[in-house]
Amino acid sequence: QVQLVESGGGLVQAGGSLRLSCVASGHTHMSNDMAWFRQRPGQEREFVAAINWSGGEFYFADFVEGRFTISRDNTKNTVYLQMNSLKPEDTATYYCANRPETDIIGVTTGYTTWGQGTQVAVSS
Repeated sequence: QVQLVESGGGLVQAGGSLRLSCVASGHTHMSNDMAWFRQRPGQEREFVAAINWSGGEFYFADFVEGRFTISRDNTKNTVYLQMNSLKPEDTATYYCANRPETDIIGVTTGYTTWGQGTQVAVSS
């Protein structure tokens, strides 16, 4: 099994930046898609961004609007979410997730392993 541990959350002012990290451990030899989701207070979890195994394909939720980038370093079993121009509405718990590699990075379902989440708070 794969375990995922997120880090990098915190409190930041609107317009600021944060970089989230997610480290995978365990059976990490299988190629996989990685994604970030978030759950805002009182709302359901929603998709944020995904990246394929090679790191050459990405998919973002519409609300990202070019503010976030996703990347991965397979030598470190780590995926990153760089968040810039943060807004108060980005306040949420952010989760990383993975699934066996697919050819359809734009499909946001099918993620089978989840981390515990890291909290992001953006003040106005």
